[in-house]
This record gives sequence, C-alpha cells and structure tokens, in this order.
Amino acid sequence: MSFFQNTLILKRIAIFISIVIVSMILWNTYSFFKLFKSDEKSKMEIYAQAIEEVSKNSGGELNIETLVFEKIKNIPLILTDENGSILDYQNLDSIKALDTKYLERQLKTMKEQNEPIEIVFLGNQKQYVYYRNSDLLGKLTYYPLALILILTLFLAVIYMMFTSNKVAEQNKLWTGMAKETAHQIGTPLSSLLGWIAILKTENISDKYVGEIENDVHRLNTIANRFSKIGSLPELKKKNAVSLTKKAYDYLQSRSSKQIQFSFSSSEETLNAQLNEELFGWVIENLIKNAIDAMQGKGSVSIHIESDAKRIKILVSDTGKGIPKSQFKQIFKPGFTTKKRGWGLGLSLSKRIIEDYHKGKIFVKKSEIGKGTSFQILLDKAV
Repeated sequence: MSFFQNTLILKRIAIFISIVIVSMILWNTYSFFKLFKSDEKSKMEIYAQAIEEVSKNSGGELNIETLVFEKIKNIPLILTDENGSILDYQNLDSIKALDTKYLERQLKTMKEQNEPIEIVFLGNQKQYVYYRNSDLLGKLTYYPLALILILTLFLAVIYMMFTSNKVAEQNKLWTGMAKETAHQIGTPLSSLLGWIAILKTENISDKYVGEIENDVHRLNTIANRFSKIGSLPELKKKNAVSLTKKAYDYLQSRSSKQIQFSFSSSEETLNAQLNEELFGWVIENLIKNAIDAMQGKGSVSIHIESDAKRIKILVSDTGKGIPKSQFKQIFKPGFTTKKRGWGLGLSLSKRIIEDYHKGKIFVKKSEIGKGTSFQILLDKAV
C-alpha cells in the first residue's frame, strides 16, 4: 500500500473518531442542559408554592420562603402582578436593578426563555414568577459551540499535517526523479561530445556538425535544468528581454511553418534577478503549451513591457482556450487536458517563477475557441 493510501486511510479514521467523540460530548451536554433546566424549573415551582402557602396563612412567618430562597439564589427571577407590574426581583445585579429599564429588559428575556409560574392568593388574586437560565446554564449553552470550534481547529491541524507530509513526499519524489534524469542524460552526452570531435576530423560538412553541436548543447542545458530542481538556484542580474528572445528563437526555428510568431518589447533591456536556464525553461513551456493548444496552426505572440517596479511578460496564443474554472487548476501537479502528458509543465513553471524568482505567473485572460494569455511578473533588478 502506497504512502498516499496510508495517509488517506489514517485521515479518514482520525476524522471519524473525532466526529464520534464530539457527537457523544454534544449529546451528553444536551442531556445535562435539559436536566439542569428541568431542575431550575422545579425550584421555581417550589418557590412559588412556598409564597402561595405562606400567603394563605395570614399569621404565618416567611421562614419557609426564606429557606427555599436559599436554595435558588443562583437563579434570577422577577415577581409581577396580574398587570405585569414588577413587585419584586431576586438574584439580579442590585446596582443595575435600580434602573427600571434594566428590570424590563431582564423581564423580557425571562419571558422569552421560560413560561411564568402562576401564584394564586385568597380572593383569586394572581402573581407570576418569571425566571431565566442561571449563569451556569447560560455558559453550558455556549459549550457546544466552543467544542465545535475546537473540533474544527483539530481537524485543520490534522489536514495541514497530512497535507504537508504529502507535499514533502511529492517534492522528494520530484527532486529525486529530476536529479536522476540529469544523471542519466549526462552519460550519453559525454559520448556524443566525443563523436562530434571524430566527425570534425572526417571532413563532414560544418553545417551538419554545427546542428548536432546545437542539439547536444540543448541536451546539456536540459540536464542542467533538471539538476537544479530541489536546490536553490543561483540568481544573477540578467536581461529578461534577451533571455526571453533566446528561448523564443529556439522554438520558432523548430516549429511548423503554419504557426506565426511575433515578438515585441517596449525596451531592449529590462534587468531582473534570474537563473538563465530555469527562466528559459518557463518561456519554452509556455510557448510549447501554446503550440499544443493551437494543434499546430495559429499564432503565438510575446510582448514585454514594464512599470516602475515590475517587468511584465505576456505570452498569448490563438488556441482552444481555458475555462475560467481551470485558471488555478492548470498549475497543479498532474493536471492536464492533453491525452498524452504528465501535467508538470505549468506546475514546474509556477514553482520556478514564484518560489525561485519571487515573481508571479497566472492566466491573464482566456476565451474558449479564441485563445489564452499567460502573464509573468518579475521584480526589476536595481
């Protein structure tokens, strides 16, 4: 079983266990809440009965009421007459209670939370006991919300942990493959250089030998590019215009005549901190994608301009276009719309521009059936 399958199973188990635990705690909390609420209601009923019994015995003392009150001192209550006028209150802030508006607000809250308890005196006179949840019960009400927040944070930590492990594993695999590719290319390259030297002594046309040398040099560039993946490349102050034009010229000379190329720049020199080989790789990837999108027929254009701080490189084509929903997805490893392809070109380009060169690369605009424009933003070199 692969690492990714293991982490996926562990993630699902952790999430399932977390949901079960939180569900049990929420159920118990709800049960406690109902129990406490019922208990407080029972206390209020006893309190009302005590007042009613004492009132029926005109010569009686309020010892019973006092004793009952001692048991409910944590439950705020208000006593009103039949007309709703406040007669008495208990367990409220004594200073704030001097303000009648405060008492009215408390009474309104009590009416919303619980049904009043009716007290009937001799002569059918009535009074009502209103009460609200105690502070303890109020805190218990918010406990499930706090628990859900804790669960959310817990799941977020689990997600980030597994995601970081997955990314680290992908980066390790990617780096290993890149360096192994560079190593494998290096062996035949050395042999080819020897064969070129022999060809030069055999009176072979310089034109043919020169083309072979160019392709060998190209293979050496590719090997160097792969060898730099996974390590921090060296950046130097370079002319972004000339480097872009170099990659552009190489692909133009090797592309179909049915594709029209155009290159323009507002200035001849626009310097940025660049790694020549990796930056050229990005430009080539964008041009190759443009050619694939046009299926070998159309036009590719590159325009370079700048503002006070940044260099802007726009690569446009007249291909099939990209749906807006895929503008960000196309930069993810493995995503491709081609029948043949690994979906690494744009992902690698994004990593080179944003991670290594601290720039930006994104889809500037795209229309289905009309074409796509990618833009690269780089900071100018001082």
